[in-house]
Amino acid sequence: MCELCQRQVLEVSRHHLVPREEGGRYGPTVALCQPCHSTVHLLLSNKELARRYHSVEALRTAEELQKYLHWIRRSRVERIRNRRRRG
Repeated sequence: MCELCQRQVLEVSRHHLVPREEGGRYGPTVALCQPCHSTVHLLLSNKELARRYHSVEALRTAEELQKYLHWIRRSRVERIRNRRRRG
């Protein structure tokens, strides 16, 4: 089960709550489905993840993820392709 969208999915990956690049290499991780994991990293920077969203509860309340979470909870999607926007 994905700990962010709370859907039953076939595969999950480990998401570092504090990104490795921000000192979270050996810190806690959570199980996220590929669409959630990809979208979290698309919409939130590593610095934001480390400072503001270092728990599943905080991620669930992130304003940037609300539309996505509303959509994915009603979806059967197992994989998506997200690309980081180039600034």
